[in-house]
Amino acid sequence: MNKRKKFVVFISLSFLTLFFFSFSSNKVSNHYFEIAKNMKIFAQLYQEVNTYYVDDVNPSEMMTTGIEAMLATLDPYTNYIPEDKIEDYRTMTTGEYGGLGVVVGNRNGNITVLLPNEGYPAYEAGLQIGDIIEKVDGEDMKGKGTEEISKYLKGQAGSQVVLTIKRYGKEEPFDVPVKREKIQINNVPYYGMVTDDIGLIQLTDFTRNASQEVGDALSELKDRGAAKVILDLRGNPGGLLNEAVNIVNLFVPKGSDVVYTKGRIEDWNKTYKAMNAPLDTEIPMAVLINGGSASAAEIVSGSIQDYDRGVLLGSRSFGKGLVQATRPLDYNSRLKVTVAKYYIPSGRCIQAIDYSHRNEDGEAIVVADSLREKFTTANGREVLDGGGVAPDIKVKPFNFAQISISLILKGLIFDYATKYHHEHESIATARDFKISDEEFDAFVAWLKDKDYGYQTKVEVSVEELEESAKADKYYDDIQEEIETLKKKIYHNKESDVIKFKSEIKDVLQAEICKRYYLEAGEIESTFNADVDVIEAVKVLNDTERYQKILTSN
Repeated sequence: MNKRKKFVVFISLSFLTLFFFSFSSNKVSNHYFEIAKNMKIFAQLYQEVNTYYVDDVNPSEMMTTGIEAMLATLDPYTNYIPEDKIEDYRTMTTGEYGGLGVVVGNRNGNITVLLPNEGYPAYEAGLQIGDIIEKVDGEDMKGKGTEEISKYLKGQAGSQVVLTIKRYGKEEPFDVPVKREKIQINNVPYYGMVTDDIGLIQLTDFTRNASQEVGDALSELKDRGAAKVILDLRGNPGGLLNEAVNIVNLFVPKGSDVVYTKGRIEDWNKTYKAMNAPLDTEIPMAVLINGGSASAAEIVSGSIQDYDRGVLLGSRSFGKGLVQATRPLDYNSRLKVTVAKYYIPSGRCIQAIDYSHRNEDGEAIVVADSLREKFTTANGREVLDGGGVAPDIKVKPFNFAQISISLILKGLIFDYATKYHHEHESIATARDFKISDEEFDAFVAWLKDKDYGYQTKVEVSVEELEESAKADKYYDDIQEEIETLKKKIYHNKESDVIKFKSEIKDVLQAEICKRYYLEAGEIESTFNADVDVIEAVKVLNDTERYQKILTSN
């Protein structure tokens, strides 16, 4: 018997021994019999494919594909984490890794520095936004993806890596030696004063120490004069449940229920309470949420709403009311598995999609509005379960014009900001920096030989009409009308740049500020254009309206 057959037979016998030994008795349940039966079939099938398939089969790849396909029938959050992905998993949960502290991306086939984090090796070594990393330790990076480049940049703290950099304005590439360090990703990348008495805390993750970072930020903002606070949870995908509980604890009394989890296993039926003395239970709060706010971010925002502790603004959150735990597997791999649903203080579960019931196509079902149950907040305000957390004040998202989107996606805003940074040694503070009309004209002139073509939705519709008319042989009859319509809707790219000058300037100013003041500069430069922040400032400055929202039934 060859080695492959021996290996497969060994797996088969191991599975059978495990399941029959664990569950065999005079009262073996049908459920466990089905498990054992299907494991035997699975092992036999695996053996037959490995023995008879026309080409060599990679056992690891095949098994991983099978595992992932099996878990995909459950929900998107139950995942297999193989050994070679375990470091990425640890980074996600702890926020720590060995590396350079730099965000990179693939732009036009080049690995480009998007943000060196202040205080970390890449920043200290002088790397700038827009730098192209041509080589890492002499190996060409051209065309590599961001995941692949990450493996080159990350490594043991204390080890050195040499980056070959091509920088705008310099003719020749140059080498930059950088020593890797232990990197701790900040859960709070920014906090500062929006107005003289309103502070803002941006929370982007819930890894270890998130609650400590939020507490420290709040304390410092109060020392600076903040009498009101905006907590920005937009785009926050969630993370550690205990950090969400501790963040709510900063704003509600000790002993308050924060979240209750309920699972099939009794051990997962738990109530999480605020265990510590709060930092501030009185300061007026505005919490910003959107469709990217999920899981732990929804525990925080939902709990704040349920206790009428602050006003929620923005758009409906994602709707993830599920809890995951990780279970160790052999060979240093892990299973991240959904073990429970969570319920926030009002008693509602905000899970939007029912993965336990699927339609005829096998797709999970979105909870219908008619099936959403009503609950009440501490002050008696009506809230609904299922479908995420709804804001108290809906803010219509700002929709960029097609020209602005095109300039961003084609990297022209990015490239011009790099050019501007090279030509200007300094600028005003991020809050005060504004592009003059003459500077905007220079940007428009720079665009003349650049490709930023795009199609409006109306143009696409007319093209589809034209194709349909030709297919149906009606084109000759309506050709003249179609050509007339084309002329009416045809847009001039330069005129669009002028027409949407205001929003393009806002985007360009933010990108330029990022060159000089990094992430904090980008955020502060948008305060006057951020519709959610503007509305939050309004409601926090209107005490009567603020109180009415929190008390009206």
